[in-house]
Amino acid sequence: MSTIDRIGIRRVAVERATVISGQSLDTVLAKLAAAVGHPDMSAFGRDVAAARTAADLERIVEAATGPAGLMEMAHFDIGEVLRKELGNRAPQSVRLVIGNPVIMKEMVKHVPDAASYAPVTVLIDERADGVHMSYDLMASFLAPYENAEASAVAAQLDEKIVSLLTAAAA
Repeated sequence: MSTIDRIGIRRVAVERATVISGQSLDTVLAKLAAAVGHPDMSAFGRDVAAARTAADLERIVEAATGPAGLMEMAHFDIGEVLRKELGNRAPQSVRLVIGNPVIMKEMVKHVPDAASYAPVTVLIDERADGVHMSYDLMASFLAPYENAEASAVAAQLDEKIVSLLTAAAA
């Protein structure tokens, strides 16, 4: 006997922001690294689990974030994978998963599905016209849910991420 009552499908149109830099990928990555925190995620998880109040959580997150108010939660070197087949012809490509759990919480309170989209992904890769930094706008992910509170937080997050990418491109 199945316990599935129904399956829902929601169409989500995604808007992507891309900032293109004439600087090297290494320079762009260094600027991004300087702007976001790099906590030991195992220790961070333990600290979050031990937090007793929202204020405790906010202090833990604040300590883990960098000047941009964000932290790196994962780093994937896609270029390294490509080089296994393409050798030195492979472009450099890095996927960063970054975010702020307090910001995520504020969206998820209103739209539980926001947890599917946060923390966010930033793709940094070399192309013929420069280093591309691409980010799928959180506001576009949450638009179909028609929740003003979550959408406002998402718009602020989008502004924070696009500002981060713009500063890294300069």
